[in-house]
Amino acid sequence: MLLSTGRDLTAQVLPPRSTFVNFPMGNPFGHPQDAETQRAILLATLQLAETAVKGGTLVDLDYEWDRDFATVLD
Repeated sequence: MLLSTGRDLTAQVLPPRSTFVNFPMGNPFGHPQDAETQRAILLATLQLAETAVKGGTLVDLDYEWDRDFATVLD
């Protein structure tokens, strides 16, 4: 299982089962203290282990980072 924030690279490597979130690298579960989103992303990723029927499955999760990526280190 892989939770990725780098879709292009993940699509090239094709791990057996992957989920992708368009979040800044180092923040695959979202903002600190946002337990609801973190839990939802974790459950969606783990659920793929049960539902994927073929290797190389890559699923885009429907979450959006709500801040400028450049502000992650602020």
